[in-house]
Amino acid sequence: MGQAVLLTGQPRVGKTTIIKQIVAALGDTCGGFYTEEIRERGRRVGFKLVTISGREGTLAHIRLRDAPHVGKYGVNLGDLQAVGVTAIRQAIATKEVVVIDEIGKMEMLSESFRDAVREALDSDRDVVGTIMLRPHPWADAIKENPRVTVIEVYGANRDVLADQVLELLGRKPGPPDSKEGQAREK
Repeated sequence: MGQAVLLTGQPRVGKTTIIKQIVAALGDTCGGFYTEEIRERGRRVGFKLVTISGREGTLAHIRLRDAPHVGKYGVNLGDLQAVGVTAIRQAIATKEVVVIDEIGKMEMLSESFRDAVREALDSDRDVVGTIMLRPHPWADAIKENPRVTVIEVYGANRDVLADQVLELLGRKPGPPDSKEGQAREK
Protein backbone atom coordinates (compact mmCIF):
# COMPACT_ATOMS: atom_id res chain seq x y z
CA MET A 1 0.00 0.00 0.00
CA GLY A 2 1.31 3.45 -0.95
CA GLN A 3 1.67 6.62 1.04
CA ALA A 4 -1.11 9.20 1.43
CA VAL A 5 -0.21 12.80 2.24
CA LEU A 6 -2.92 15.43 2.69
CA LEU A 7 -2.21 19.12 3.14
CA THR A 8 -4.55 21.19 5.26
CA GLY A 9 -4.64 24.81 6.35
CA GLN A 10 -6.51 28.07 6.16
CA PRO A 11 -8.00 29.11 2.82
CA ARG A 12 -5.53 30.86 0.48
CA VAL A 13 -2.44 29.73 2.46
CA GLY A 14 -0.94 28.07 -0.63
CA LYS A 15 -2.12 24.44 -0.57
CA THR A 16 -2.99 24.28 -4.27
CA THR A 17 0.27 26.01 -5.20
CA ILE A 18 2.15 23.24 -3.38
CA ILE A 19 0.04 20.60 -5.14
CA LYS A 20 0.94 22.16 -8.52
CA GLN A 21 4.65 22.08 -7.59
CA ILE A 22 4.35 18.39 -6.68
CA VAL A 23 2.49 17.65 -9.93
CA ALA A 24 5.23 19.42 -11.92
CA ALA A 25 7.90 17.33 -10.18
CA LEU A 26 6.02 14.05 -10.68
CA GLY A 27 5.30 14.64 -14.36
CA ASP A 28 3.28 11.95 -16.09
CA THR A 29 3.45 9.57 -13.12
CA CYS A 30 0.44 11.32 -11.54
CA GLY A 31 -3.19 11.90 -12.40
CA GLY A 32 -6.20 13.42 -10.74
CA PHE A 33 -7.21 17.05 -10.39
CA TYR A 34 -6.63 20.35 -8.65
CA THR A 35 -8.91 23.35 -8.18
CA GLU A 36 -8.52 26.96 -9.26
CA GLU A 37 -10.52 30.09 -8.59
CA ILE A 38 -12.79 31.55 -11.24
CA ARG A 39 -12.37 35.32 -11.12
CA GLU A 40 -14.35 38.07 -12.80
CA ARG A 41 -13.23 41.69 -12.57
CA GLY A 42 -10.83 40.76 -9.77
CA ARG A 43 -13.54 39.07 -7.70
CA ARG A 44 -13.80 35.34 -6.98
CA VAL A 45 -17.07 34.02 -8.39
CA GLY A 46 -16.42 30.30 -8.33
CA PHE A 47 -14.03 27.39 -8.60
CA LYS A 48 -13.05 25.11 -11.45
CA LEU A 49 -11.66 21.61 -11.54
CA VAL A 50 -8.57 21.08 -13.70
CA THR A 51 -7.37 17.56 -14.36
CA ILE A 52 -3.66 16.83 -14.64
CA SER A 53 -4.33 16.02 -18.31
CA GLY A 54 -5.91 19.47 -18.83
CA ARG A 55 -9.66 18.78 -18.82
CA GLU A 56 -11.70 21.44 -17.00
CA GLY A 57 -15.10 21.71 -15.39
CA THR A 58 -16.92 24.10 -13.09
CA LEU A 59 -16.97 22.94 -9.49
CA ALA A 60 -18.98 25.85 -8.08
CA HIS A 61 -20.20 29.28 -9.11
CA ILE A 62 -22.22 32.09 -7.57
CA ARG A 63 -24.62 31.98 -10.55
CA LEU A 64 -25.55 28.30 -10.13
CA ARG A 65 -29.02 28.68 -8.67
CA ASP A 66 -30.59 25.22 -8.93
CA ALA A 67 -27.76 23.39 -7.19
CA PRO A 68 -26.80 22.46 -3.64
CA HIS A 69 -25.07 25.42 -2.02
CA VAL A 70 -22.04 25.86 0.18
CA GLY A 71 -22.13 29.47 1.27
CA LYS A 72 -22.85 31.65 -1.77
CA TYR A 73 -21.63 29.02 -4.25
CA GLY A 74 -23.85 26.57 -6.08
CA VAL A 75 -22.02 23.26 -6.47
CA ASN A 76 -22.00 21.63 -9.91
CA LEU A 77 -22.27 17.95 -8.98
CA GLY A 78 -22.38 16.95 -12.66
CA ASP A 79 -18.94 18.41 -13.44
CA LEU A 80 -17.55 17.20 -10.12
CA GLN A 81 -18.50 13.66 -11.04
CA ALA A 82 -17.73 13.84 -14.79
CA VAL A 83 -14.38 15.60 -14.37
CA GLY A 84 -13.15 15.13 -10.78
CA VAL A 85 -14.37 11.63 -9.95
CA THR A 86 -13.42 10.37 -13.42
CA ALA A 87 -9.90 11.81 -13.02
CA ILE A 88 -9.46 10.13 -9.62
CA ARG A 89 -10.59 6.75 -10.93
CA GLN A 90 -8.44 7.01 -14.07
CA ALA A 91 -5.43 7.85 -11.90
CA ILE A 92 -6.06 4.84 -9.67
CA ALA A 93 -6.15 2.63 -12.76
CA THR A 94 -3.18 4.07 -14.66
CA LYS A 95 -0.88 6.28 -12.55
CA GLU A 96 1.50 5.89 -9.62
CA VAL A 97 0.16 8.93 -7.73
CA VAL A 98 -3.46 10.08 -7.35
CA VAL A 99 -3.88 13.85 -6.86
CA ILE A 100 -7.04 15.08 -5.10
CA ASP A 101 -7.27 18.84 -4.52
CA GLU A 102 -9.48 19.17 -2.58
CA ILE A 103 -11.44 17.15 -0.08
CA GLY A 104 -13.76 19.88 1.15
CA LYS A 105 -17.40 20.71 1.86
CA MET A 106 -18.30 21.22 -1.79
CA GLU A 107 -16.78 17.97 -2.96
CA MET A 108 -18.21 15.97 -0.08
CA LEU A 109 -21.73 16.73 -1.33
CA SER A 110 -21.10 14.01 -3.94
CA GLU A 111 -21.37 10.41 -2.78
CA SER A 112 -19.44 9.38 -5.92
CA PHE A 113 -16.60 11.70 -4.89
CA ARG A 114 -16.51 10.26 -1.37
CA ASP A 115 -16.46 6.75 -2.86
CA ALA A 116 -13.60 7.68 -5.21
CA VAL A 117 -11.54 9.10 -2.33
CA ARG A 118 -12.04 5.87 -0.38
CA GLU A 119 -11.07 3.86 -3.47
CA ALA A 120 -7.87 5.88 -3.82
CA LEU A 121 -6.99 5.38 -0.16
CA ASP A 122 -7.75 1.65 -0.39
CA SER A 123 -5.61 1.25 -3.52
CA ASP A 124 -1.89 0.57 -3.74
CA ARG A 125 -1.33 4.05 -5.24
CA ASP A 126 0.28 7.00 -3.50
CA VAL A 127 -2.23 9.77 -2.82
CA VAL A 128 -1.48 13.48 -2.54
CA GLY A 129 -4.14 16.05 -1.87
CA THR A 130 -5.63 18.73 0.27
CA ILE A 131 -8.32 18.42 2.91
CA MET A 132 -10.39 20.93 4.81
CA LEU A 133 -8.97 22.17 8.11
CA ARG A 134 -12.26 22.59 9.97
CA PRO A 135 -13.78 19.61 11.72
CA HIS A 136 -16.20 17.52 9.69
CA PRO A 137 -17.09 13.90 10.54
CA TRP A 138 -16.28 12.45 7.11
CA ALA A 139 -13.11 14.52 6.59
CA ASP A 140 -11.98 13.77 10.15
CA ALA A 141 -12.32 10.03 9.48
CA ILE A 142 -10.08 10.46 6.41
CA LYS A 143 -7.52 12.39 8.47
CA GLU A 144 -7.51 9.62 11.09
CA ASN A 145 -6.92 6.87 8.52
CA PRO A 146 -3.63 5.20 9.56
CA ARG A 147 -2.36 5.44 5.98
CA VAL A 148 -2.78 9.24 5.88
CA THR A 149 -0.17 11.80 6.92
CA VAL A 150 -1.73 15.23 7.42
CA ILE A 151 0.49 18.31 7.18
CA GLU A 152 -0.78 21.76 8.05
CA VAL A 153 0.42 24.51 5.71
CA TYR A 154 1.51 27.83 7.22
CA GLY A 155 3.18 30.81 5.65
CA ALA A 156 6.41 29.76 7.38
CA ASN A 157 6.53 26.19 5.98
CA ARG A 158 4.85 26.40 2.58
CA ASP A 159 8.06 26.99 0.62
CA VAL A 160 9.58 23.65 1.69
CA LEU A 161 6.52 21.42 1.72
CA ALA A 162 6.59 20.29 -1.92
CA ASP A 163 10.02 18.75 -1.41
CA GLN A 164 8.99 17.26 1.94
CA VAL A 165 5.92 15.62 0.40
CA LEU A 166 8.00 14.22 -2.46
CA GLU A 167 10.41 12.75 0.10
CA LEU A 168 7.50 11.20 2.04
CA LEU A 169 6.40 9.58 -1.21
CA GLY A 170 9.89 8.15 -1.69
CA ARG A 171 10.69 10.43 -4.61
CA LYS A 172 13.69 12.66 -4.92
CA PRO A 173 12.84 16.34 -5.08
CA GLY A 174 14.23 18.03 -8.13
CA PRO A 175 13.41 20.35 -10.98
CA PRO A 176 10.25 19.43 -12.92
CA ASP A 177 12.23 18.35 -16.00
CA SER A 178 14.64 16.20 -14.02
CA LYS A 179 14.11 12.47 -14.59
CA GLU A 180 15.84 11.87 -11.26
CA GLY A 181 13.24 14.07 -9.50
CA GLN A 182 10.44 12.04 -11.07
CA ALA A 183 11.82 8.58 -10.37
CA ARG A 184 10.90 6.57 -7.32
CA GLU A 185 13.92 6.01 -5.07
CA LYS A 186 15.12 2.41 -5.08
